[in-house]
Amino acid sequence: MNFVCTCCGKKVSTDTKAPACDCGGLFELDFVPPAWDDSKIDRDTWSLFRYRAFMALEGDAWKEVTMGEGMSPVIPFSDDVLVKMDYCMPTLSFKDRGAAALVAHMKSIGVKKCVQDSSGNAGIAVAAYGACAGIECEIYVPEGTSPKKIAMIEAFGAKAVVVPGDRDHCADVCRAKVRDEGAYYANHVFNPFFYEGTKTYIYEVFEQLHRMPENIFIELGNGTLFIGAVKALEHLYASGAIDHFPQVIAVQGANCAPFAETIAEGAEHIVSITPKPTMAEGIAIGKPARADEILAMIRKHKIRIVCAAEEDILPARAELAHRGIYAEHTTAASLAAYYTYCRQYGPTHDALLSMCSAGIKSDH
Repeated sequence: MNFVCTCCGKKVSTDTKAPACDCGGLFELDFVPPAWDDSKIDRDTWSLFRYRAFMALEGDAWKEVTMGEGMSPVIPFSDDVLVKMDYCMPTLSFKDRGAAALVAHMKSIGVKKCVQDSSGNAGIAVAAYGACAGIECEIYVPEGTSPKKIAMIEAFGAKAVVVPGDRDHCADVCRAKVRDEGAYYANHVFNPFFYEGTKTYIYEVFEQLHRMPENIFIELGNGTLFIGAVKALEHLYASGAIDHFPQVIAVQGANCAPFAETIAEGAEHIVSITPKPTMAEGIAIGKPARADEILAMIRKHKIRIVCAAEEDILPARAELAHRGIYAEHTTAASLAAYYTYCRQYGPTHDALLSMCSAGIKSDH
C-alpha cells in the first residue's frame, strides 16, 4: 500500500516515517475499500476493528492496540434528534477511533517514539494508545488547554508540552520539531490512517440503525471526524448501500469559522481569519491543514455550514446535562448549532449529532 501526495501525485510507501511529501503536500492513501457488504463485518470483534475489511490496515498490529473503542450507542434526544454517544470511549472522546487506527499503523512499521500537537483530545488518545503499544509520546498543547486534559496526557506516561499562543501556533511549533529532529509525526490531521478510524463512526451508525439519518451534524475544525465521515458516506453510497447522500451540516464556532467565511465570500481557498477566544476549543482551528480537501467535499456534496454562537454554548451544555449527557463545550456547540440551523432552515427532523467528548475533561 502507498501514500499518494495530494499535490504532486507522488507515491510513497506507507512504511515511510516522513509526515508529508517532499513537495510539502499532504498524503492520501492509495486505497479503495471493497463494496460494502454486511457479511464482511467481523461481529466477533467488539471494537471498531470489526470493520477492518473496509479499512486500510495491514497485518494484525491492531490486536496489540485495541482497547474496545467504538460501538458507542445511538440514543434519542428528542423526537427530531438522535445523539451518538461517542465519548463512551477509553479516553472519553471520539478521537480514540482515529488514534487506534493510527497507532496500529505506527506499531506495524516499528515506530518507537512520536510527537503530536492537539487541543487536547487527540493528544490524550494518541498518548493512551501509544502507552498500550509501547510507543513513547510527546504531546504539544496550546496554553489554555484544560488542566484535566494535560493531566490525562501525563497519566499515560507521555510528555505534555504547553505552548504559549493559540492552537495554530502550537501546531507550528510541533511541526518545527518534526522538521528539525525527524520525529515521527503522529498527527490526526496529517496522517491519513487517522481517518481510517474515524470512518467507522458512520459504519457503526449504519449497522446500528440499518439506515442513515437524513441530517448529519458534524463538528468541523481540522476535519478529523468530518473527513472520515464523508469518506464513509461516499463508500456506502458508491456501494449502493444507501440510495442518496444525506444532508451533512458542518458545525463551526462563530468565534473561529474559516470555512463558513470562505463559503460566504465565495473564495476558492480558505480565507485568513483571526480566531477569537472560544469555549469550543476542539474546533478552534484558524488554519486547517486539509482546507482544500474539506472545501472540495463541502462543494461536491452541497454541505451546509452553521455556526454556534458563543453565548449559546453553555445553555446547550446545560440542556444536555439535564438529559443525563455531560458533554464538553465543543460538543455542546453542536446542539447550539442545531437550534441555529432550525431557525435558518425550519424544523429539521431525523438529525444525528455526535457527542464527541465528555464534559469532565473540560471543566475550566
